Amino acid sequence: MNQADTAWMLISTALVLLMTPALAFFYGGLVRSKNALNTMMMSFVSLGVVGMVWAVIGYSLAFAPGNDWIGDASRLFLKGVGLEGVGPAGDQIPHYLYMCYQGTFAIITAALISGAIVERMRFSAYAIFITLWSIVVYSPIAHWVWGGGWLSKMGALDFAGGTVVHVNAGVAALVAAWVLGPRRDYRSTGLLPHNIPFALLGAGVLWFGWFGFNAGSAVAANGIAALAFTATMLAPTATLVVWMLLDIARTGKPTAVGTATAIVVGLVAITPAAGFVGPMSALLLGGLAAFPSYFGLLWRASTSFDDSLDVVAAHGLGGTVGALLTGVFAQKALNGVADGALFGNPGQVLIQGTAVLAAIVYSGVLSFVLLKLVGLVVPLRADRDDESVGMDVSQHGEEAYVHAEGSAAQV
Repeated sequence: MNQADTAWMLISTALVLLMTPALAFFYGGLVRSKNALNTMMMSFVSLGVVGMVWAVIGYSLAFAPGNDWIGDASRLFLKGVGLEGVGPAGDQIPHYLYMCYQGTFAIITAALISGAIVERMRFSAYAIFITLWSIVVYSPIAHWVWGGGWLSKMGALDFAGGTVVHVNAGVAALVAAWVLGPRRDYRSTGLLPHNIPFALLGAGVLWFGWFGFNAGSAVAANGIAALAFTATMLAPTATLVVWMLLDIARTGKPTAVGTATAIVVGLVAITPAAGFVGPMSALLLGGLAAFPSYFGLLWRASTSFDDSLDVVAAHGLGGTVGALLTGVFAQKALNGVADGALFGNPGQVLIQGTAVLAAIVYSGVLSFVLLKLVGLVVPLRADRDDESVGMDVSQHGEEAYVHAEGSAAQV
């Protein structure tokens, strides 16, 4: 065992786990007060159900040997997973720790989906859906890219989850929002964030945790981790500056919600590239990533499609752009893996596009099937009255905010 690698991965695992509560604050601040607890619970429940099924079955499907498409059953119930060493050199960190680290990725990926369907999906249906989704959708795609599957053999580059996490979750969010339909008061009532400081806090803590997400994906305390750490520091700074300039050009004012969103978009976009690109490429990638997500968000707001918290624009588009630009800016001299188009290998962009398309098709079709199956057992959509009074009271019997006279603060 390498003690430095083990220590770094213990810290990284804790950082990534912290990202799920941070996501709860980010999402929770962007909804109306009557739905704040329910929205936050949709992140917290993933810590339970997805974390549990990851240990029982998900890890085996993602990282057991298996074939090009899925892992086998050799690690069900963590059979054969112990204190023996695993890692890029074969033995740096305990196998238990690697399993836990990858589990934190599965947890937050499922939680990301909730942003598209908050304020209207029954909590029980959502919990069942993400449990099944983490097994049927997330684990196979993780195997394709990180578990020795067909995309890995093709040479697809995804350092920390542009395709596996963000494109995957973004497509599932799109399908879920489409299947459920818009909120009943969508486009007729001001659906304003009730606590923007919560959203800023969540975005800031997400950035903090993302250093474990990206730099930890080196699975070692080495130069590649430092490279990924640097990219994770720099890319969102460029996204934030470009986003604020776009806000100023459009409305004359930079917004706090835009600031929080820009941070997340920049982090999403650099995730697949973090360990493959240099600092200046990270800045350029982060700046470029602002444009599709910014204008995608504006376009969505003008339609009848109700992606409540713009998961598709932030994660779907951001992850797609990041994955494709990884094929442009990747530099073999830094990582020893592959060059991108900018360094003489334009074919890498085609490989990246194949990976993105595969994730879109597989996640889209299977997410739709799972939602329909869950809907046969538990109604997906809350009743009109429950949606009107708020999901906090109807789904949890609690209120985030209570006036002195004891009634809920409704926004």
